[in-house]
Amino acid sequence: MTQIGLGLAALGRPEYINIRESNPMDKSEKAFKKNTFSVLDEAYKLGIRYFDTAPSYGKGEAFLQEWHATRNYNDVILGTKWGYTYVANWQLGYNGKHEIKEHSIEKLLEQWRVSKKMLPKLTYYQVHSATFESGILKNQDVLNELLNIKKDTGLKIGITTSGPNQKEVIESALNIQMQGKTLFDSFQVTYNIFEQSAYSILNKLITAKKTVIVKEALANGRIFKNKLFPQYQESYKILNGLSTKYNVGTDAIALRFVIDNLQPTFLLSGASNSMQLQQNLSAFSFNLTEEELNLLKTLQVSSETYWSERNTLAWN
Repeated sequence: MTQIGLGLAALGRPEYINIRESNPMDKSEKAFKKNTFSVLDEAYKLGIRYFDTAPSYGKGEAFLQEWHATRNYNDVILGTKWGYTYVANWQLGYNGKHEIKEHSIEKLLEQWRVSKKMLPKLTYYQVHSATFESGILKNQDVLNELLNIKKDTGLKIGITTSGPNQKEVIESALNIQMQGKTLFDSFQVTYNIFEQSAYSILNKLITAKKTVIVKEALANGRIFKNKLFPQYQESYKILNGLSTKYNVGTDAIALRFVIDNLQPTFLLSGASNSMQLQQNLSAFSFNLTEEELNLLKTLQVSSETYWSERNTLAWN
């Protein structure tokens, strides 16, 4: 059974990729911490047990560490990543990249020193956005250190992927053998109604009993009706029709599509407040029919189109 987890990408920093109109909200660090703790508490109350963060999520990792230390629940599962550094320093309207990728052995050691404080509840330690260009899959020093971490702690070592060649990156990662065993145990992948290209490899992973974590199931908000995307107007009619039928939001339809069509281990909610979280969890209140699933499958676009669009989305 797929479990919904909570990702902290939109909870730990004041700006994130978003196509909706900006809210006149308090974006101070104090306000964000208060909101994050509230959402984490609500998530736990609603049955969510997997929480996913990263150093590049601003204060996301620190917030999660402190929340867990003060609640000390025995049944939570924590996951984090390494390889990106948050550089916007809480500056609103930051002019430049908010996070910088570096898959060096130095960055791994630096970020691991902080992330390991989440042990023993830390379960998944993931390479953040593994790509061929970053060289991570051929960096023997990094791979050896990941193996050492795995042996010393029992952690599941994983990768996350983004971009039009997710399938090829995953296939390459599956071929990495360390001391006779596959190094990577978990795979966090973008999969949604519009971006379905990784379906076959994800099925292969699930059959092989690997952990599959689906992120960006709402396509960074593109599943919601928006006049900025005229090419999706027919898709919006279909999604809205299903929303009306099942009396849930479009977000629940998109999440249910992933659950019914793929059945990953975890499906991440990217909720930034408790109301959004509750709306996301209504995905468990119904099942899509085979005919409806097949209809939603027809809404996919090419990976190149999907990721080209995503690269133009603003941080706000």
